Amino acid sequence: MKLVVVSAGLSVPSSTRLLGDRLANATAERTSVDVQVVELRDLAVEIAHNFTTGFPGTALGAALDAVASADGLIVVTPVFSASYSGLFKSFFDVLDPDALTGKPVLVAATGGSARHSLVLEHALRPLFSYLRAVVVPTGVYAASEDWGAEGLVERIDRAAGELAGLMNGLAAGRSGSVPVSLPTQGGVELVRDGGFEVVPFEQQLAALRSE
Repeated sequence: MKLVVVSAGLSVPSSTRLLGDRLANATAERTSVDVQVVELRDLAVEIAHNFTTGFPGTALGAALDAVASADGLIVVTPVFSASYSGLFKSFFDVLDPDALTGKPVLVAATGGSARHSLVLEHALRPLFSYLRAVVVPTGVYAASEDWGAEGLVERIDRAAGELAGLMNGLAAGRSGSVPVSLPTQGGVELVRDGGFEVVPFEQQLAALRSE
């Protein structure tokens, strides 16, 4: 499976990138993934040009394709003015609106103060819910004082476990998505699709007519 980390950190080295790397490593410990990192800092000019021309440059196009084809995403942004950064939002504004539908996403953020930790709930989670992604229950926020302190490692491990579980579940569903005939129930044949027993609509109508 393919795991893509989208990092909106601006500095080098970046605590935002560091958090993304730790989340990716923790996920890779729980399931087999190929990790690719998209550094938005390197794409800033192409993102701006995309808004004015309507077409992505080569590097931006490759990044958008990577995100669209990923089996799971880790998205990390620094907090600017109590929300995600403009660069972070701009990248997802130029992404195809349907690219994240049903895709597992782990949201994370970094900031200078623990007071901004609610950015995960009031900004990031609503954004990716709007894009119809499947956002893992645990988001990870790292303030400056969290690095090396108790709690951060546990939050990273919990969030990574949730992301790995979602990715594994979706992969298993895809591999078992070929309908398999099951015994009839109440005169109606069942099929199994992705692990769920489904009654075809036509058969439901036929059963109603026969009553």
